Formats: sequence, structure tokens, C-alpha cells
Amino acid sequence: MDATHYRAIMRHQAGAVAVIACGPVGARAGLTATAVASLSDAPPMLLVCVNRAAGAHDVIVKAGAFSVNLLSAEQQGVAETFSGKGGLKGEDRFSGLIWRQLATGSPILDDALASLDCTLAEQHTFTTHSIFIGKVEDGRFCAKTNPLLYFRGDYWDVALGIGGLGQIGKG
Repeated sequence: MDATHYRAIMRHQAGAVAVIACGPVGARAGLTATAVASLSDAPPMLLVCVNRAAGAHDVIVKAGAFSVNLLSAEQQGVAETFSGKGGLKGEDRFSGLIWRQLATGSPILDDALASLDCTLAEQHTFTTHSIFIGKVEDGRFCAKTNPLLYFRGDYWDVALGIGGLGQIGKG
């Protein structure tokens, strides 16, 4: 199967939109990701898949820690910024947002739907990506907002539209 056909099929899997963030203030990096999954609850572990060409990849390895910030339906602009839309890179992507730190010192987006603060437990490298397995050290959530979803190449809000799922708009 070629990559184009594979991507077309995978766009039919709805996914939560997250910003993976890492590094100390002044040298932070981050990216938008949908390849995030819970791995275990005892101990709490998750995995994220990051392209090795992404600016945040080597920062995660060097820092030995990262955060996963699940975005709310109101944060499409954050998702677009961290996906590279607008051309911002590195520390510039963090401007205009409130960031905090928890146990590892990784950047935690203050108004995210949920945030998980992880130490890097393992790294597995494949052709273009690394799977980072994070041990969750701390976290927080806001139960009063809806998740931002990515489905069929666009952003969606579960609170909008027929049957509770509505397209926000072309990203």
C-alpha cells in the first residue's frame, strides 16, 4: 500500500488533538499530534509517536521529559500553530499562551482540556518516527470543556452539529 492511500484510510480514525511540548523556557519545542495513546495505568504510562525530523524530537530525547496537552474545542488555533501553520518554530510557538510546569519541568498548557507530565521511559525508533513511552509523573484536567478532534483532515467539536459531532472549519 502506498503512503497516500494509507493516509486517506487513517483519516477515518477520529483522534484527540494534543500538543507535545518539551524543553526549558527559552529552548522549548512542541508539535501537534494525534498519535497519542494510553499504555498502562499501573504504572501510568502513555506513548506518543513523533517524526524524527520534527524540531521537538531531539529536544524530547535531550530533556528526557515531555508533556502531552490534550486540546479543547476552543484551541484549534493552538493546534494550527504547533502544526507549523504560520511558520513559527521552537520557542516562538509558545508566545501568547500561558504555560506552567509540574513535576518534570516540561511545559504544561494552562487551559488545555487535560495535560500529562511525563519522564521519557523508553524510545523505539522506526523508519521515520520514534515511539516515546512516557511515565506519567503528574497531570491535570478541566472537566468543563469539550475535546478538539481531528477527523477526515479537519477539526471537529463533539458539541456541535447533528448527533453531537460538528465540523469546526477547514484547518
